[in-house]
Amino acid sequence: MINDFFQQTYFQNRVIDYIIVIAIFILLIISIQITKNILLKLLKTWVKKTTTKIDDKFVKAFEEKIKPFLNLIYFGAFYISIKRLTMDLQIERFFNIFVIILLTFFGIRFLLSITIYGFETYWVKKEKDRAKKQALKGIITVIKIIVWSIVLIIFLDNLGIKISALVAGLGIGGIAIALAAQSILGDLFSYFIIFFDRPFEIGDFIVVGDFLGTVEDIGIKTTRLRSLGGEELIFSNQDLTNSRVRNYKRMNRRRIVFKFGVIYQTTLTQLKKIPRIVEEIITQIPEATFDRAHFASYADFSLNFEVVYYANNSDYKKYMDIQQQINFQLKETFEKQKIEFAYPTQTVFLSNENKK
Repeated sequence: MINDFFQQTYFQNRVIDYIIVIAIFILLIISIQITKNILLKLLKTWVKKTTTKIDDKFVKAFEEKIKPFLNLIYFGAFYISIKRLTMDLQIERFFNIFVIILLTFFGIRFLLSITIYGFETYWVKKEKDRAKKQALKGIITVIKIIVWSIVLIIFLDNLGIKISALVAGLGIGGIAIALAAQSILGDLFSYFIIFFDRPFEIGDFIVVGDFLGTVEDIGIKTTRLRSLGGEELIFSNQDLTNSRVRNYKRMNRRRIVFKFGVIYQTTLTQLKKIPRIVEEIITQIPEATFDRAHFASYADFSLNFEVVYYANNSDYKKYMDIQQQINFQLKETFEKQKIEFAYPTQTVFLSNENKK
């Protein structure tokens, strides 16, 4: 009775043949899992005995990115098992095509995952910049599009489909699209320039013409800034690469020039004291470096002084704190020295023409 059941035929194969195929597939899956666990254990044991960091990254990458590779091996086990069955020629042909598609898909996915992991670990971590990972997404997207396009063309060619006319058509169409989308392609290439040349990065405070703000996002077509007023500024990448960009984040120290005036009634002795007073005030501030202070010019209603110093920090708020401290101390010292700041005034001289 049981033997008769095993010998029954369905789709040109006996029941016992299907059972054997399932058993082979299960055994192969178990063997793959055991091999994977043993291999990972051996690799981790070997890594602990070495002093370099390269093998650690390799094992970590292998452990994290092994899933697409395992899917490929699982499907290979299924293919080996199913080949024991007798199939119709047409069905076998479609099955072989399906196998090629899946093998190609899983193989390319595995290679892409390793490539992307290499970019993320070597490039981003080497630069020690978290913003690089966000900027790298655009590059990865372009790489995926190019790779899958090439794979699709090769796959169609292997299936016997004549793709010469298709490639020629795509070439002519590509030229037409390129002419119609020059600005988009310009922004794309400008994105690559920004990514590799790094004139600015996410988090940098930059000035572009009359606009200024902090870089929040660098996209494939546009870059977004957050201005001091809070609104979002959107620039095309091509505009940024064609503009003169001032990056304040990379400024090691800030050069400050400020002026003030005193009244004309200030005595010569007091005037000579002022540069020394300014120098003493600035040199007492640890975050500032004094450069010079000079009696610069005679103005309409004031005697003008020009002061130059350096704030040893690129932070704008820190610079304003230093300037405020200088202004407070100047006001306090001038009051003690009886020196008055100038303000717009006019002196009118009256002449009495009737006087004999």
